[in-house]
Amino acid sequence: MKKTGEVVSYQLSNEYFERAKKVIPGGVHSPVRSFKNLDRSPVFFEKGVGPHLFSVDGERYIDYCLSFGPLILGHQDPTVKEEVLKMLDKGWTFGACEKYSLDLAEWVIANIPFVDKLRFVSSGTEAVMSALRIARAVTGRNKILKFDGCYHGHVDSLLVKSGSGLAGESSTSSAGVSPQVASETLVCTLNDLKQLEEIIQREKYNLAAVIIEPLPANYGLLIQTQEFLLGLQNLCKKNNILLILDEVISGFRISLGGMSELYNLQPDLVCYGKIIGGGFPVGCYAGRAEYMNAVAPLGNVYQAGTLSANPVGMVAGLATLKKLKEQNIYAILDEKTSYLASRLNSLFTELNTGLNCTHFQSLFWIHAKTDKPIRTISEIPTNQMQLFKNMFLKALDRNIYLAPNAYEVGFMSAAHSADDLALTINSLYEILK
Repeated sequence: MKKTGEVVSYQLSNEYFERAKKVIPGGVHSPVRSFKNLDRSPVFFEKGVGPHLFSVDGERYIDYCLSFGPLILGHQDPTVKEEVLKMLDKGWTFGACEKYSLDLAEWVIANIPFVDKLRFVSSGTEAVMSALRIARAVTGRNKILKFDGCYHGHVDSLLVKSGSGLAGESSTSSAGVSPQVASETLVCTLNDLKQLEEIIQREKYNLAAVIIEPLPANYGLLIQTQEFLLGLQNLCKKNNILLILDEVISGFRISLGGMSELYNLQPDLVCYGKIIGGGFPVGCYAGRAEYMNAVAPLGNVYQAGTLSANPVGMVAGLATLKKLKEQNIYAILDEKTSYLASRLNSLFTELNTGLNCTHFQSLFWIHAKTDKPIRTISEIPTNQMQLFKNMFLKALDRNIYLAPNAYEVGFMSAAHSADDLALTINSLYEILK
């Protein structure tokens, strides 16, 4: 960890980024890596071990991004690594039936009560896309309802935001998404059961499904109340509309059963990713047999993937999930995150920074301070970007790596030690004072 006055090197990272911009759009393979609103080049990394990332410039960082969530055990967890290396000695893709995905599928179904069947894919986006296709097929309806502030991957029909007219209307949030596609998605405000009921009553005969992140964590940490989520579930059931929970982030991170377990939710379909692959590119859509049986080759909903259920990701995922369950890691993560958030909030108050740290289990979000919990995107203060930018850049210079976006959350891992937390708190104190 750098001391006051010591200079962090970014020379090689800057050189790599200049090279990358010549051959990759924006120099990155995902926009969230770009540091676009931070007025500097991103850091390039070459290694991750435990809670640490090591840059090409030879710097070591305490990592609270953790590949945006999947590394719940930290980088290169020894138990997971052992299984991965054993798998690599046998093969790394077959394009045929194998036992490894079966082992993971059986384990998930044995531990998640509302899941009868599942299908592995290679990303959360694929999982969501497939779940929507099932919903439209089994209901014979075309429209989907989503919520402002929830992100469900780069599926065309979900790259939409609230329109300026009637409640529920949408407009595209990405070029290349046609108005026709956007018009089949309705948008509701989070934490607003009255508006939700209004839209459902108006559109219930057109709605195939409602999809939501039960813990929205892509546009800030917008913690929803159990009352709202159960109200949503009841409205879906009452009106014969499928409920799809996007637990790509929260699944197996908040608890073994994700938010569904914590809030007693019973979705018709659920989407998983990140942790279910132990850090490898794995996604999954799952749910009740009557809906999953619609998928080819059993049914007429087509979905395929050459690298789906990649055996390396399957063994990594199973090793991760077993370790989480057997070692009671969720309680440990919650304790660490609660401690970090509490200490940070004490610092923020003492130094009158205008910041606050909200946390939920092993997720945390540093944001501009408000008088009440932030549950919708309209409640995020307008100075969020500038406050975060000032803190992020100084933290980076002290070898603390947060997700490089004011609206992305931070993640805790089992690998973070008491020393890592102490260094983080002390460094942020020096920065903020």
